[in-house]
Amino acid sequence: MLRLAAASLAGTAIEFYDFFVYGTAAALVLGPLFFPTFSPVAGTLAAFGTFGVGFVARPLGSVLFGHIGDRHGRRPVLVASLLLTGASTVAVGCVPTYDTIGVAAPVLLLVLRFLQGLGLGGEWGGAVLLTAEHAPAERRGLWSSFPQVGPAVGFLLANGVTLLLAASLTEAQFAQWGWRVPFWAAGVLAVAGLWLRSSLTESPQFLEIDEHARVPLAEVVRDHWRLVLLTAGALAIGYAIFYAVTTWSLAYGTERLGVSRTVMLVCIMGAVLVKGALTPLVALLGDRYGRRPLCLAGCAAAAVWMFPMVALLATGAPLLMFLGFLGAMLAFITMFAVIAAYLPELYEPRVRCTGAAVGYNLGGVLGGALTPLAATALAEQGGRVPWGVGAYLTGIALLSLGCFALLPETRPGAGGGADVGHGLIASSR
Repeated sequence: MLRLAAASLAGTAIEFYDFFVYGTAAALVLGPLFFPTFSPVAGTLAAFGTFGVGFVARPLGSVLFGHIGDRHGRRPVLVASLLLTGASTVAVGCVPTYDTIGVAAPVLLLVLRFLQGLGLGGEWGGAVLLTAEHAPAERRGLWSSFPQVGPAVGFLLANGVTLLLAASLTEAQFAQWGWRVPFWAAGVLAVAGLWLRSSLTESPQFLEIDEHARVPLAEVVRDHWRLVLLTAGALAIGYAIFYAVTTWSLAYGTERLGVSRTVMLVCIMGAVLVKGALTPLVALLGDRYGRRPLCLAGCAAAAVWMFPMVALLATGAPLLMFLGFLGAMLAFITMFAVIAAYLPELYEPRVRCTGAAVGYNLGGVLGGALTPLAATALAEQGGRVPWGVGAYLTGIALLSLGCFALLPETRPGAGGGADVGHGLIASSR
């Protein structure tokens, strides 16, 4: 289990590194480089628009790779998704800017971002299911949380490289070629990830399935549509929090408040570091007290904290901004530490790779794709404190709270919960 969890963590870290490095670049440099005819705000919105395309592609990746995972096994998904995401990320670092090839530059950026999202849409389901289906029932939350640490590691890697480059290069050098280096580094990381995953064995629960679904998506839509919609709505606030903190606030702090990008990156990275370190500990609580209570608590905390977070951000003071981000990340991880065990336990094995991944990534569209765009537009309408952003995030938190309230508990032995081998909601018809 330790070797499997480590390989899953490393793989998700690498794939999310690829995804996050684009978000950081979108917040800092892609607007003026690829949309130079736009105003600064419009350029940022356009860059965030290409950022959002990755989220739109993620559910499609879930369908594509979920079909592979439910028909042919979880292990092939891990290799194919890593190859696709790594190759498209390296290619982003090679795209000429608008000044060189004109409108073809943002078009290429859009296509490659779509391919990034397609690969990441398959990664989560494969990595999480391979870990969850190997894990003993009483510690499934703990072992399944290791792939959930991956996004934090990937974010810290992506922003650590960007921070190092930003601190050592001039503004002109960073804009000219420095921003490309983190994308090129993705190729080295992808090779390392493939090596780590080469020795993984197939999930025992997949091997035990007597009859595989012919068209997994059709079964999910027919029998589990309500569950997919509920999980997507429930997870929306987690995505909204994460990308409000890591992407929108980075652009807002540097462009509107005049805070240096080094300070902003350090504040954000500090909060994400704490979030990543606490993930296994919170997952242990989920093994003891249940998945649903923690998710409800996290949503409630998010609803309470969003207004204080934007007020602390608006001060521009590093310590206060860090505290605002930290509170948001603690609410986030209270939910997402247990999601890797919770979602698979809701679906029967024959459609689990498709169902869990589609629900997870649809939540990304609702919460992740729209948040940087909506927050940037709302912040332009207010004064120094972007209260509209706080209201927007609070509204999403309340929506997610309602969705979690309609989902059942799944922890084995919790009374009414089913083990991961059976799935809880057999039909939504």
